[in-house]
Amino acid sequence: QLQLVESGGGSVQAGGSLRLSCAASGWTTTSFCLAWFRQTPQKEREGVAAVTNAGGSTIYADSVKGRFTISRDNPTNTLYLQMNSLKPEDSGLYYCAARYATGCRDDYTTYQYWGQGTQVTVSS
Repeated sequence: QLQLVESGGGSVQAGGSLRLSCAASGWTTTSFCLAWFRQTPQKEREGVAAVTNAGGSTIYADSVKGRFTISRDNPTNTLYLQMNSLKPEDSGLYYCAARYATGCRDDYTTYQYWGQGTQVTVSS
């Protein structure tokens, strides 16, 4: 059973930066697409960024392109999300997710494993 634990959330002012981490345990993640999703009470869970199992391909939501960078370190089973130039609309509960496949999809229902989430709050 793959377990995911996020960390690194917090409160920042607009324009600031945060780095989220997701530590995986129980299974090696080399066979998984890893992704970050976020959710607010007003919106459905949305994909933020994803990276394929070998790290060779990444995808980003249009709203975060050029500001966020997803990366993974397979030897340590860790996923990261570097978030720069944060905006108030980036606020939300950020989840780490894993999909047992080499490719990634934006559909959150195709991800089998989820962390508990870490809160990001960006004030204006």
